[in-house]
Amino acid sequence: MSTPESTVDKGAVVVGYDGSEQARKAVRWAAGEAAARGRGLVVVHVVGFPPMAEAVPGGGAWPRPGFLEAGQETARRHAETLLGDVAQECRRTWPDLAVSTRLLSGRAPDALADAAANAELLVIGSSGLTALPRLLVGSTANELLHDCHRPIVVVRDSDEPSADEEKKVVVGVDGSETSVEAIGFAYDFADRHECVLVALHVWSDLPLEAMAVNPTEHDREIIQERGKPLLDESLAGYRDRYPDVPVRRVIAIDRPAHALSEQAEGAMLLVVGSHGRGPLRRALLGSVSRAVVHHAPCPVAVVRHHKERHPDGR
Repeated sequence: MSTPESTVDKGAVVVGYDGSEQARKAVRWAAGEAAARGRGLVVVHVVGFPPMAEAVPGGGAWPRPGFLEAGQETARRHAETLLGDVAQECRRTWPDLAVSTRLLSGRAPDALADAAANAELLVIGSSGLTALPRLLVGSTANELLHDCHRPIVVVRDSDEPSADEEKKVVVGVDGSETSVEAIGFAYDFADRHECVLVALHVWSDLPLEAMAVNPTEHDREIIQERGKPLLDESLAGYRDRYPDVPVRRVIAIDRPAHALSEQAEGAMLLVVGSHGRGPLRRALLGSVSRAVVHHAPCPVAVVRHHKERHPDGR
């Protein structure tokens, strides 16, 4: 049964659902992750404001008498059906999973952010019923990525890894506090799902014209040697906490978004920080994070930095 409370219980996995196929994929991903974490799943549908009915001089519109109320009631009944159906689907597949639903009103980004305020994780589809297809991330997803303070997983329209592919999670490492937070998220995911952690550092401190020329073997050796201490320092502490997680370190000379997307082929998840080394950190989603959310071949987790989350207290 749907309940109207906007904020869900602490630690739940929250997923937005609008009835689209992309959102259904997000719900299934969220359900599997909630089951793996031993958390409850909360499926949220947001009923927006119905369109105006009659145009008036000078622009705008007047609603017909009772139109808004009737439209809202129709939308809510439809939403209740959508939520009930997808919740039952989750319960059939994961019978031990606690599944609940929320039917909220208002702007979707605001309502979802409020609902996920105490959540362990917010999951959304890369696009919904009103978004442009394929490569573009929907407006709701874009706004949440900028404003929501919880970790967000964007489930893209991509194929799941085949059974014979290596199970792996890829995380971007640049030495920032944000990337350290992302590493912790990636380690936890790898441990739960028994997969390899690929820690990728991209050497991109070169002008574009220089990157277009293949570096010499000597240059590559220097870059590898300089990148190893950064990876070691960033991974320190987590290796002790997750001793059974196999780690593969990769140092690439490339544009960060391209290297991350390339490594993420066949991955279960790609994890990035919400902002790394670029300017305007407080106002903008980092350019690398934004690029991989739009183009990565697998689900993408965007993790914000919170103080005192590193296992060594850094």
